[in-house]
Amino acid sequence: MVAIIGRPNVGKSSLFNRILSRRHAIVSEVAGTTRDRLIAGASWKGRSFLLVDTGGLEDNPEGHIPQRVQQQADMAMGAADVIIFITDAIQGLTATDQAVAQRLRRTDKPVILAVNKVDNDRRELAATEFYELGINETSFISAYHNYGVYDLLERVVGENGPEPIFVPSTEMRLSIVGRTNVGKSMLTNAIIGQERSIVSPVAGTTRDALDTQISYRDHTITLVDTAGIRRPGQVQRGIEKYSVLRAVNAVHRSDITLLITDATELATAQDAHIAGLAWDTNRGLIVVVNKWDLVNPNRFRMERGLHRVRERLHFMPYVPVCFTSALTGEGIDELLDSALSLWQERQRRVPFRDLQYLLADAVSTHSPPSMRGNIRNRLRIRRVRQVGVNPPTFVFSVNDPKLLHFSYRRYLENRIRDKFGFNRTHLRLVFRHEREERTTRPGVRGRSR
Repeated sequence: MVAIIGRPNVGKSSLFNRILSRRHAIVSEVAGTTRDRLIAGASWKGRSFLLVDTGGLEDNPEGHIPQRVQQQADMAMGAADVIIFITDAIQGLTATDQAVAQRLRRTDKPVILAVNKVDNDRRELAATEFYELGINETSFISAYHNYGVYDLLERVVGENGPEPIFVPSTEMRLSIVGRTNVGKSMLTNAIIGQERSIVSPVAGTTRDALDTQISYRDHTITLVDTAGIRRPGQVQRGIEKYSVLRAVNAVHRSDITLLITDATELATAQDAHIAGLAWDTNRGLIVVVNKWDLVNPNRFRMERGLHRVRERLHFMPYVPVCFTSALTGEGIDELLDSALSLWQERQRRVPFRDLQYLLADAVSTHSPPSMRGNIRNRLRIRRVRQVGVNPPTFVFSVNDPKLLHFSYRRYLENRIRDKFGFNRTHLRLVFRHEREERTTRPGVRGRSR
């Protein structure tokens, strides 16, 4: 998580939009336009991170709204792994900048100074006064003209550590998410056998994401209990909004997400929205129908409940569903067994030769459709290889990715599922141009001219 911090009207939202390459935050010359924190996913050279835009920090904020803005900024600093401290080269070094720098030093987190609005050599020379702040990592940028932003992102990625190596993990991370008051904390306590989370009938009792490590069938499992996620319009400002941010972040850093639903009100629209978070980030998902003891359980009710969940989550027909009661302990072992089986399925690798045989059979059985009936505009697939696990990721080398129809993509995904037993996990299929694929494959060099 990367937070953009600074005093009002120094260009925080402009930098936020520049990194995202889209207009996500409102940009205005009026100081204080941004009040709440804006969070969006960003990436640079294959490294993904959450980017947070904040309101301007002031020395002595007066009034209710400015004070809340300061609280939001403090929360962002507390949750961030890296902080971008942005200043204004035109206005020069101010007392507020020095006060903000002092606050950032107390966080004991990596800080990168970005001196904004450096549009010419004269301003770059004047901007050297910001070295007085004593921040080692300093970049001169212009968010408006996209000057120096790439260098800044290189520093951000460097602060996030080395490039991750995709190897099978020996530890499974389970995030427990859902609407408010569906029994997430009680289910966590039932799994670990002790009261790790505060359990209360009051919705919103859990605020932080709580990590607990357990051992199950010789496997290490980290459980992350999170705050309930309401509909966006019902999320209150302040602590609850921060808690929802932590819950969303917990999904990002987990292997499998347990979506807890209430048996008395099966599969609501908000449940589908939360499931979409796991689907968008390619996480494994298990739907847990909790409080099963409250509905006089029998086979008919279970089949009807399963049908209701499948109908609501139609975009994820492969998702496993478990029925539990955190109060009585019913279904807990079956839930953990299902999570462990799903995690092992996501770690599976398919030999290169087997994939080529599958591809040849799939194309001969059902060849790719041509565009507008012209055979020259037909997709041609040269090869396929698996490049990652968790989720299983397959790269197809094709003549032109634009010729791929969504129905043929779904056809290839279903063939992989049926052949290699990927029955319950999300699969990531990537289609690259064959020229690009030749330059990215290990040990293969491009042609010299």
